[in-house]
Amino acid sequence: METGQAVDRVRNIGIIAHIDAGKTTTTERILFYTGRTYRMGNVDDGTTVTDWMEQERERGITIVSAAVSCFWRDHRINIIDTPGHIDFTAEVQRCLRVLDGGVVIFDAVQGVEPQSETVWRQADRFHVPRICFINKMDRAGADFWRSIEMIRERLEAVPVAIQVPIGAESSFAGYVDLVEGRAHLYQDELGAEPVSTGVPPELKDLVEAKRQSMVESIAETDDVLLAKYLDGEDIGADELRAALRRATLANQVVPVVCGAALRNRGVQPVLDAIVDYLPSPLDVPSIVGSHPTSGEPVVRHSDPSEPFCALVFKIVTDPFVGRLAYFRVYSGTLHASSSTYNPTKERRERIGKPLQMYANRREEVDIVTAGDIAALGGLKFTFTGDTLCDAAAPVVLESIGFPEPVIYVAIEPRTAADEARMAESLRLLTEEDPTFRVGTDENSGQTIISGMGELHLEILVERLVREFRVQAKVGRPQVAYRETVTRTVEVEEEFLAQRGAHTLHATVQLRISPLGKGQEFRFVNGLGPNKIPPVFLKNMESALHEAMAGGVLAGYPLVDVQVELMSMSYEEDQSAEGAVQSAAVMAFNRAVREASPVLLEPYMRIEVVVPEENLGDVIGDLNARRGEIEGMEPRIGGMQAIRGHIPLAETFGYATDLRSGTQGRGSFTLEFDYYQRVPDEVSRRILGEDTV
Repeated sequence: METGQAVDRVRNIGIIAHIDAGKTTTTERILFYTGRTYRMGNVDDGTTVTDWMEQERERGITIVSAAVSCFWRDHRINIIDTPGHIDFTAEVQRCLRVLDGGVVIFDAVQGVEPQSETVWRQADRFHVPRICFINKMDRAGADFWRSIEMIRERLEAVPVAIQVPIGAESSFAGYVDLVEGRAHLYQDELGAEPVSTGVPPELKDLVEAKRQSMVESIAETDDVLLAKYLDGEDIGADELRAALRRATLANQVVPVVCGAALRNRGVQPVLDAIVDYLPSPLDVPSIVGSHPTSGEPVVRHSDPSEPFCALVFKIVTDPFVGRLAYFRVYSGTLHASSSTYNPTKERRERIGKPLQMYANRREEVDIVTAGDIAALGGLKFTFTGDTLCDAAAPVVLESIGFPEPVIYVAIEPRTAADEARMAESLRLLTEEDPTFRVGTDENSGQTIISGMGELHLEILVERLVREFRVQAKVGRPQVAYRETVTRTVEVEEEFLAQRGAHTLHATVQLRISPLGKGQEFRFVNGLGPNKIPPVFLKNMESALHEAMAGGVLAGYPLVDVQVELMSMSYEEDQSAEGAVQSAAVMAFNRAVREASPVLLEPYMRIEVVVPEENLGDVIGDLNARRGEIEGMEPRIGGMQAIRGHIPLAETFGYATDLRSGTQGRGSFTLEFDYYQRVPDEVSRRILGEDTV
């Protein structure tokens, strides 16, 4: 195994896209052409390398991101094949956080789909440079230029086609490279040796027009090239490539290539584009963290000689080596059989042999250096989002934020023997998946598991049964509602109690008021600095934050509430702090009751694709489910896409209803968007106040 690859010859790439666009198939072809595998895996046959979990192979979808290393043109490419299903969006999010570039795959028939927009926005948030691969050019209805137009309109990007497809649908045979001006035709079944030839005569005019358009788009990002272009000078292939690379790294343009991965066509140019246009660790801005004690900014560069610093972005329970932590090295070098420091937990971790991951197989290495993605077994205190660094030069990197779960179910073991196993198995699953939560219902004592959607929880329960051998009974899915206040209220409460010879006494006055959507909780000291011991303030804020966990209507968590401390008095003795906290919580609970609390429910962004003849019925059904239709657009094959928002509570069982109402031709995607107030009549029904 090669180690210490020159940092400028490393590419850390994520393959991201809508479900079923062909991410895993493309990854399998990449592994074949780079010599990593000697036969091509197939999603439909369940023989893929990166989809190695049983559930992935059965369902034909990617659930967990898989890391693979391969080599192309003397560059090491670390590839992460991410899930496309919206329930596993956290997998995409945490991978984008540690990747330098992305390959976004689109279906040439469908173009830009809802999850394509989601992953594109996530990549924008992390400023990840991208290339686009328009896949499935061999399918009926494939349209390369329409897909590019959708990227321009729906994603507000600047796509630059660097190829012109030769043929389409069943006659798709290859492409013309606009940079080199040569045609490449695939004539063998494996697509390993495309034949290079001149541009076909029937495409000459189109190729000339598209090359002109490409040169113009690239020249607009580079003053020197623009001057040459305006003067009518010829611009060479190397100049074009260098300028296109600079523009791609700056997120000014997105190079676009085409192919049909399942038919083994167009995958090598994707590898070339990764090497030519996507960044090495040296091309991305240096990572900025903070000192764990002083909070001062600390900069780390992609330099093997700097102090070691890495971010753990994923925990996996491996059946052979136990708990594995995937990490991205941002600076320095980590040697086998050494130790490292976790400043988040203030603990030292012993290091065995780092592992270069090859999907679910692994190769031991002696060192990993800046720019590498690897895994470590045996870490005791380290979890997703933690930093590992040199103890002599500590730094904490910004952790990874994840969305809150929106759905939950009750789960209980079938037998007493399953009980202990279930508790341990759920603990391991929460370590792996930051969007999966486990709690206990205070009233019933039941174990409650929460996640991002029905499929998410279904697969986690399946994993309990298969991987951890736990038999469990699962309740019906429930919506994770929230509560908030709708008006400002000021309340004063007094706490008075006798503890032996001591009288505990404190009075606290609080003002609570609603905050803007998504602002969660804010504590304000209205008395000004130095009026109260800092430890009192800190512990009061902590107690109030805890009180937010259970609202007054139905015990759902409170959100978007500001609490301001208006006045406070207490007796000076050793128990004063506890009395103050108790008075504050009493005042808070009373204030919430008086501030006209309301229920909030999760609203999902929905896109439903249905045959035109079923359009009216489907829209009527969505309206009956309290859906809000925002727009429609025609799709290939007499289909219509309906976009809008819908309460999560109204989507349970929707898949079955949609399939039966459209003879199995309708499909939909859901993505959590925001919380919104529940209408009064629905709220009364949820809270059991309906008298009807």
